[in-house]
Amino acid sequence: MPRISGIDIPVDKRIGISLTYIFGVGRSLSLDVLKKAGIDESVKTKDLTEEELGRIASILDNDCVVEGRLRRQLSQNINRLKEINCYRGLRHRRGLPARGQRTKTNARTRKGPRKVVATKRSIKQMR
Repeated sequence: MPRISGIDIPVDKRIGISLTYIFGVGRSLSLDVLKKAGIDESVKTKDLTEEELGRIASILDNDCVVEGRLRRQLSQNINRLKEINCYRGLRHRRGLPARGQRTKTNARTRKGPRKVVATKRSIKQMR
């Protein structure tokens, strides 16, 4: 399996699809990279030469922020929001939706499983 940016990309798929296995590379970016490298997008990954793979890797390293650098950049952005105590930073800190979604219902992915709150009746039964 060829490795590009520290990721093993699948050999049995077309190179345009295989590049999307790299974090930060979608369909449009993969097509742009292939156009710059002068490689047809319909070629299977196993049919590429080492020189073509090297061209793709160098374009991704020089022109694009992908994998570790992108993850680090995203976490730094979130930490900056938390440090300046802005509204979005507080929402990240509390583990709640940060983009204005409703939370009375439907925020289970961010809030986690429901927490049961004790009622007066259940407290009386415990005595």
